[in-house]
Amino acid sequence: MIIYITGGARSGKSRFAQEKALQLSKSPVYVATAHIWDDNFAERVQLHKNERGPEWTTYESETNIHKLPIENQVVVIDCVTLWLTNLFVAFDNDIEQSLAVFKEEIDAIAQLSGTFIIISNEIGMGVHAETEIGRKFTDLQGWANQYVAKIADEAIFMVSGLPLNLKR
Repeated sequence: MIIYITGGARSGKSRFAQEKALQLSKSPVYVATAHIWDDNFAERVQLHKNERGPEWTTYESETNIHKLPIENQVVVIDCVTLWLTNLFVAFDNDIEQSLAVFKEEIDAIAQLSGTFIIISNEIGMGVHAETEIGRKFTDLQGWANQYVAKIADEAIFMVSGLPLNLKR
């Protein structure tokens, strides 16, 4: 089962996803897709780690999420945006290649037994990106979000900390 949760920055996506995971399992798994780019981001990551209790198993993986030992578990994957960033950088900003690999990984996760709560950002709802690379990434993010939402069993849009059910 895939549960897709999307929304803007600070919309409550991660909190909602973690609460949902704890409702479904006493020992959920958290997959962090972030690449630590600088000290400030490292501090933010550490704050997120501190918020989760000892009942969580955490894996950090920038790509190849489907290869982690996550089958038959309740898993929060946080988040598509950082995961895509890792692919976009690895493939020299090539949208088609990044999207193809992302779709392959999502398809592989969909074949696993378990509940996968996949978090993403809706970056296309904000200011139009100033740079060409920013616009390319916004397109990539939008297409990736559409793909996950299409195959998801549930889709939830977070607004101001409140869930809006898009698909059940």
